[in-house]
Amino acid sequence: MRGARILGTGRALPQRVVTNADLMKSMDTTEEWIVQRTGVRERRFVDPGTGSSALGTEAAKAAIAASGIAPGKIDFIVFATVSPDWFFPGGGVFVQDKLGLPTIGALDVRTQCTGFLYGLSVAEAYVKGGFFDHVLVIGSEVQSTGLDMSTAGRDVSVIFGDGAGAAVVGPAEPGKGILSSHMHAEGKYAKDLMLEAPASIEHPRLSHEMIDAGRHYPKMNGRYVFTHAVRRLPEVIREALAANGLSMGDLSLVIPHQANLRITQAVAAALQVPAEKVFSNVEKYGNTTAASIPIALDECVEQGKIREGDLVCLAAFGSGFTWASTLLRW
Repeated sequence: MRGARILGTGRALPQRVVTNADLMKSMDTTEEWIVQRTGVRERRFVDPGTGSSALGTEAAKAAIAASGIAPGKIDFIVFATVSPDWFFPGGGVFVQDKLGLPTIGALDVRTQCTGFLYGLSVAEAYVKGGFFDHVLVIGSEVQSTGLDMSTAGRDVSVIFGDGAGAAVVGPAEPGKGILSSHMHAEGKYAKDLMLEAPASIEHPRLSHEMIDAGRHYPKMNGRYVFTHAVRRLPEVIREALAANGLSMGDLSLVIPHQANLRITQAVAAALQVPAEKVFSNVEKYGNTTAASIPIALDECVEQGKIREGDLVCLAAFGSGFTWASTLLRW
């Protein structure tokens, strides 16, 4: 069986920078309070009329250009998001149309913060299995339009931002590129990080009463999410290394989901690796959910933090609860 590797990466970020000082205008908070709890100093918000498919398209164009292949060589699209332009259809078809790619398949992935890694595993399987030669994987989010920007929503709203990242996956020699993917879920904790409305289980899906109760805003049991994240992330990274007969000392770089700086620091401590081996950019962009890992990956490539032959582990944890890792030989 042939291998699969990332041929090119790209990212797209809104121009509008929203600082902690900007948030202080609409909620009772301080720079110190936000930074101490999250590490976030600023994030990007889209302008009205921009959805996750538009950001995803721009990131995809950059990834395709970096891959060196013609856009027409893309065989399949995997689009990961928790914030599609509309309830349905999924965002992948809008990216396909914007890229002008006729009739290729477009699959949407809804595993929230782990969406890009789940999507990457789909691309890996398709390429390794010979079903497709080039698969475009996108993580894209517009969170800003769904946040409670008042003091009542402060605990969640200060964390999130908008953005998109993408990667083109293509063939590689066996044993190079994507070595393995590892995915897990534990649905009994789903309600500890969720968005209740609109929902098909409700009749109607959305009502004035739901809106008045704030059920259309995300809810998070922050302490519970933190506790599980700092346990599951090191665990799934070790799982990936063990599956390939490798050790922590072999790792060149860990790129975790950018949820919270405290989580990233706790993961580095649990793995007993130096801080410089665990990449973080959450202070600039906040938590961009499915987009955070591909954005970070593209920055690492651009900054020369990843070189040929490096062993890189991508790892994510989020709503569901779901968690995953992908081990790469660059």
